[in-house]
Amino acid sequence: MLIKALRIGLGQIIIFLDFITRPRKLQRSPEAQAQVEHEAAGLSLYQFHACPFCVKTRRALHRLNVPVVLRDAKNDEASRQELLEQGGKVQVPCLRIEESAGVRWLYESKAIAAYLGERFAAR
Repeated sequence: MLIKALRIGLGQIIIFLDFITRPRKLQRSPEAQAQVEHEAAGLSLYQFHACPFCVKTRRALHRLNVPVVLRDAKNDEASRQELLEQGGKVQVPCLRIEESAGVRWLYESKAIAAYLGERFAAR
């Protein structure tokens, strides 16, 4: 019971610190931002709200100004099941990437941030 309370408390502190230290969004021309939004339509992030690695990934999304559908794999059973069945494991963060060749599941916050930076930072 104490460990669960501690985990919840630390999660709330992480969320608060993220909120007060959130990075500035990348500014683009309206046309470039529309293109980013169009390309990001095929992305979904499976995450837990208070997970530090998920917070790190959401910060990268915010900084790069990339709108992505967030899927709560902790509290939404359908999202959790989809992550397990299609992604192969319940591990967050996980970025679901729809491509012309099919769907790719990318795990690990560092790999996701690198992918997002490579795909969206130079726009």
